[in-house]
Amino acid sequence: MLSRNSSRDDRAELVTLSHFFIFYFYFYFALPMAAARAPGETLHKVVFIGESGTGKTCIIRQYVHAIFQAADKATIGVDFALKVIPPATPGGGSTTLQIWDVAGQERYGQMTQVYYRGAVGAVCVVDATRPETFEAAVHWKSDLDSRVFLPGTTTNIPCILMINKIDLAQCHMSKEEVAAYCQRFNFVASFETSAKTNVGISEGIDTLLKHMERNSPNKSDDSKPKPEGGADKRVDISKPKPPGGGCPC
Repeated sequence: MLSRNSSRDDRAELVTLSHFFIFYFYFYFALPMAAARAPGETLHKVVFIGESGTGKTCIIRQYVHAIFQAADKATIGVDFALKVIPPATPGGGSTTLQIWDVAGQERYGQMTQVYYRGAVGAVCVVDATRPETFEAAVHWKSDLDSRVFLPGTTTNIPCILMINKIDLAQCHMSKEEVAAYCQRFNFVASFETSAKTNVGISEGIDTLLKHMERNSPNKSDDSKPKPEGGADKRVDISKPKPPGGGCPC
């Protein structure tokens, strides 16, 4: 039978190995992929944050692989996934999302700054069956906002809130309370989601993607998004820009 100290040593070794693979992935996969992407192709790094057990990994699996597989063990350190989004128009470039799945316990560690580096968008996941995860999300968002900014600015990257597991329970907050929560803590939008039934996930990431694209250096200030403060408020970017400039909203 393993002693408690032996178990701790094994866990420390696993965490150390996970950190090694993070740097290996970043320098030998992520950076070369960014340099080698085709003309017109866009690469965005997105981080998923939130407490353990909120369903971050399950959401990513559903979004990337269109499958639901209940997580049988907690993520250690960080996991990675890639999602290629086809061009929206003929002749346009594709978009690749480089998704970093940050383990729930990492909020208490010193590695989050490494995980966040280079991210231009974030998804914070809470559990509809566990109201305490909303309080934890505030600490996650604060950590994110203190460590990563849009390139060359002091502006925080856009972050959406996903209220997951709505197939199991309704959110304990009303829509108005969720909107106020998002406005207070600077989430650009919120979405009720279910990794099991594939509800709200694509819509949420599509909204985040629009914010990330409008924050790109080649976009004008007029096209920068404003905080939406809730899932029911959207910015319509499909309308043509009026003559003489101005916001297309």
